[in-house]
Amino acid sequence: MNKTSLTVTILVLLLLPMLPAASQTGRSPHLLLHGAKVRGDTSKAEIALVFTGDEYADGGFHITDILKQQGIKASFFLTGKFYRNAEFEELVQVLLKGGHYLGAHSDQHLLYCDWLKRDSLLVTQKQFSDDLQDNYKAMATFGINMVDAFFFLPPFEWYNDSISSWTRQMGLELINHTHGTLSHADYTVPGSRGYRSSDEIFQSILDYETSASNGLNGFILLSHIGVAPERTDKFYLYLEKLVEELKSRGYLFKRIDKLLDQPPQ
Repeated sequence: MNKTSLTVTILVLLLLPMLPAASQTGRSPHLLLHGAKVRGDTSKAEIALVFTGDEYADGGFHITDILKQQGIKASFFLTGKFYRNAEFEELVQVLLKGGHYLGAHSDQHLLYCDWLKRDSLLVTQKQFSDDLQDNYKAMATFGINMVDAFFFLPPFEWYNDSISSWTRQMGLELINHTHGTLSHADYTVPGSRGYRSSDEIFQSILDYETSASNGLNGFILLSHIGVAPERTDKFYLYLEKLVEELKSRGYLFKRIDKLLDQPPQ
């Protein structure tokens, strides 16, 4: 990705918290945005910690240690490249042994649609499905199949209605993080236009919890299992403080499948 593309990516992703709230449809307590579930039941003080991963995993063992220490389960959405990386094999095994949810994040971390014209697809349905199937093939080497990991979180956390439809046609459920905080900006690097410090990210979560009518109820709080070495201010080092603070405010932490409370299709 060149510098111009990276800048556009960062700016678009950081503007996402300012998008209109997702709609609530039918009798389901889940909130939807472009066909993807982006929040659980807002009447319950429950949160799903979600971590995505592609080429970096430097926070992996620290995160698993904190989760074990705090007695909570989280959800990890990883690319096929991540699952096939021999350097990450031990970490994946530790995540499985810890009872965490392991899901798909595409095989090659494709960009599905234009950053500025969301309805403009950059992949065909075949490219989409072939890539996602390759992701699940990599997961199968760890004994993870589609039935056990039917939630799918799109690469770049960027998708449109077509991607949601194609996901459903594969018997999977598209999800994304809940907008409103800067947790997803933990990958930004110093010197980039969209850089956010870990202090700023941490405070954005607490500010949202205090100011929003439903706090963080049903929130899908996304950050990354690893980030570029250029970012030395690692947000995952704030995980213990964050969990303890939110526990003190009455929140329970759940795997994504428990938060959305949906059995396999």
